[in-house]
Amino acid sequence: MMGKYNHTVTQDEVGLSINQIIKANFKFSSRFKTKMKYQQLVDLNDIQTPGFKKPEEGDVISIRLPQETSDFPVEDIPVIVLYEDDDLMFINKQPGIIVHPTKGHPHHTIANGIMKYMQDHDQSYKIRFANRIDMDTSGIVIVAKNANAQNDISHQMRSNTVHKQYIAIVNGIIDEDEFTVHAPIGRPREESIKRTVLEEGGKDAITDVRVLERFTNNTLVEVTLHTGRTHQIRVHLKHVGHPITGDRLYGGDAPGLMERQALHAAQMTVRHPMTKEKLTVEASLPEDMKNCLAILRS
Repeated sequence: MMGKYNHTVTQDEVGLSINQIIKANFKFSSRFKTKMKYQQLVDLNDIQTPGFKKPEEGDVISIRLPQETSDFPVEDIPVIVLYEDDDLMFINKQPGIIVHPTKGHPHHTIANGIMKYMQDHDQSYKIRFANRIDMDTSGIVIVAKNANAQNDISHQMRSNTVHKQYIAIVNGIIDEDEFTVHAPIGRPREESIKRTVLEEGGKDAITDVRVLERFTNNTLVEVTLHTGRTHQIRVHLKHVGHPITGDRLYGGDAPGLMERQALHAAQMTVRHPMTKEKLTVEASLPEDMKNCLAILRS
């Protein structure tokens, strides 16, 4: 077994069943609840106990987590860990590497690197990515180490309660110091990998933009997402006439400055699935964006 979640019964919970107390204190998925029942994963004071029992104040309810593993090939790909505990790991993904294996990219992914990281640190869990960023975007990626953590963070993502802040370099000079882009995003055609602002049929999307520094022909901005649409920042910045520097897909070509879009997931704040406390993690800029800024400043 990998571990377990514990909850001490309070005076207010006396008279409730174990199942009722678990439901009130944990956001487990329906799938995991079924697994808890049929694999008898719930203990009361370290003794396996059915969920209909009513515990006393001070009793400890434990939910044991079954051992799960991933079977991706192990590859020596650097994993830059920003924060780690028994439930979550935040990493600073380098640009040019895809997060999860796909048919087009079955190897050389962050998942393969995490397999090596687990091997080196004597860990074992099923790799569950709670968020993903584009191959050529750098920055924070969250790895959930168990089903409950993934379900909780995914719920926060869907509720738009996760604070997501990016740093980007864009083409052109932005005159306004701060502004918000509120424009729906969708595919212009079903087969297209590109997204665009659509007046009809698009999904609601909101992006805040704040200027950090202006250069001769570029602007450094801080971007805060209020929704999580595919390519949202790239589409919204193109929509206002300032595509991201180096973003060839959306018209931000920048010879001599960037070989990929200058976009970095710099900060993320979530509510920890277990402690319920706010957790803020920051990721430093990668070298290519630092070099680009140095050129622009010179």
